[in-house]
Amino acid sequence: MKEVRISGIIRKMKEAQIVGVFPTPVYTSQLGRELTSLELKFVEKNKKIFIKNAGNTTSANNYILNEKPFKKLKKELQLRVDDYFQKVISSKNNITPYITQSWVNYTEKDQYHHKHTHSNSLISGVFYINCHKSLDKITFFNETHRTIKPEVKNWNLFNSESWWFPVTTGDIFLFPSSLTHMVETKQGENTRISLSFNVFIKGTVGSNHDLTELILD
Repeated sequence: MKEVRISGIIRKMKEAQIVGVFPTPVYTSQLGRELTSLELKFVEKNKKIFIKNAGNTTSANNYILNEKPFKKLKKELQLRVDDYFQKVISSKNNITPYITQSWVNYTEKDQYHHKHTHSNSLISGVFYINCHKSLDKITFFNETHRTIKPEVKNWNLFNSESWWFPVTTGDIFLFPSSLTHMVETKQGENTRISLSFNVFIKGTVGSNHDLTELILD
């Protein structure tokens, strides 16, 4: 309770609360270990076999987590996906999230990763293999259309049109695939290397009784 003066009379008023309804879940974690020399050599090998992206380059292999050198890494990332799915989706259906496509991004100085979303996917993730701990970040965007846009004095989670997170080597981010995101122009001399992946589900969704059942094998 706090005291407020209304028409010269001091009254007690309960503290107001603002509740974020339908917040966007962005999951952050750390791998908790350094990549092995075998894994790092595999990353460098794929840097030579690339395709040009809008602003940077990506590995030509778009299922790179299925390769033998990344077998352990895939299991570790899948554990984070399972954790996200349990905490955020919390489904009573017998469904399992699994990693679909995965690829490595290579971003040199003055390159960037364009603003985008991930189609045909429920959850997307990124694992930072190498980055500059004080310069690199990932930015997410609120694409909700606003007809009135007053100038903002103090930015917060409710009035921001974008929100960024600093990133360090070993960081893992998971978020809805429909959430628009980008990585700004690379600063510093090192190569920013990240591994991106998409997640879908298999099993039975919905209810046979309610005529909403969908079987995904």
